[in-house]
Amino acid sequence: MQLTLENTKDTKSDKLPFSRTNPFQAKVLKNINLNGSGSSKETRHIELSLKGSDLSYNPGDALGIVPSNDPELVASILEEMQWDEEAVVSVGKQGEIMPIKEALTNYCEITLLTRKILQQAAVLTENCELQKLVLAENADQLKEYCYGRDLLDMLRAFGPWKASAQDIVSLLRKMTPRLYSIASSIAANPDEVHLTIGAVRYTSHDRARKGVCSVLCAERAQEGDMLPVFVQANKHFHLPESEDKDIIMVGPGTGIAPFRSFIQERAVNKADGRSWLFFGDQHEAEDFLYQNELENYQQDGVLTRIDTAFSRDTSEKVYVQHKMLENSKELFEWIENGAYFYVCGDKERMAKDVNEALITMIEKEGTMSREEAEAYLKDMQKQGRYQRDVY
Repeated sequence: MQLTLENTKDTKSDKLPFSRTNPFQAKVLKNINLNGSGSSKETRHIELSLKGSDLSYNPGDALGIVPSNDPELVASILEEMQWDEEAVVSVGKQGEIMPIKEALTNYCEITLLTRKILQQAAVLTENCELQKLVLAENADQLKEYCYGRDLLDMLRAFGPWKASAQDIVSLLRKMTPRLYSIASSIAANPDEVHLTIGAVRYTSHDRARKGVCSVLCAERAQEGDMLPVFVQANKHFHLPESEDKDIIMVGPGTGIAPFRSFIQERAVNKADGRSWLFFGDQHEAEDFLYQNELENYQQDGVLTRIDTAFSRDTSEKVYVQHKMLENSKELFEWIENGAYFYVCGDKERMAKDVNEALITMIEKEGTMSREEAEAYLKDMQKQGRYQRDVY
């Protein structure tokens, strides 16, 4: 009788579609470093199986990964607070019960501090420094303290704590999934999804830090392991409906990801439209991601043109926006003929510089005023011909 009940339960859960709240356990098929041995970067190309998931995606969509925290960081927190890793805590609104080690590993966000966390933590210690830091007049210092620090920093700095494991866990937010631009076309890779992920590592406040999900993927996700994933549609970043439209793609570094998806899709569909890729990174020899693949697409005529900028290979740093301006006449001709323009990558600098270069190019080649060039670009945006996926 018990067998029948369990089978019924399984059948029911199988019917639930996979989503953010019910991620699919995707098997890691391949995990390789795309950078050469002399590179200062580590960019992972990861292939995951979607077999049996019924998940699908369009070029331009993102894949969400529900990560787990670095075991070394979790161990350091347990040691700092002298907690028994099997001690039970309750998490979330539903009050789910689990050992503290599991809560810190799989449930809680432990690498980010917020003003709210520090304000609530101040009640759990008599530490004068923290009491002072959370005063209203010290809002700027509090914000500055949070930047680049994590839970372990707070616990080490402001003890001794009059707090149980439950008290500290109750301060923490639930871990948020990390989203990555999909780097494959499902038409070209049935039952698979590929990602291009740059491992984030840096030193801050005398401690080495690791990106939660990027370093999980770089160091701990071995071939054969499972990663909990879901597809996140991106309605604002997609190929033109008509395959005879030209596309211009600007994607330095990991910004190449969605464009690999675009190019694969167009190769499968034998699209008539031309395509032009601007790619950049530090060194051509070590950092030209997917070089052979892209050059093969160019030879096959799938990719009409590639322009590259490798900033550390020249005495003066050359970036993708400089390559755009070098080719401003032809670029403007493409745009005037109805080409779609795409940008993916760093929001803070690259995307702003590319936007500025676009305005400059339109101004020059279209013999317009700055205001007219800006209006021209706004109009392209309204038509869906200027799309950005920036982070």
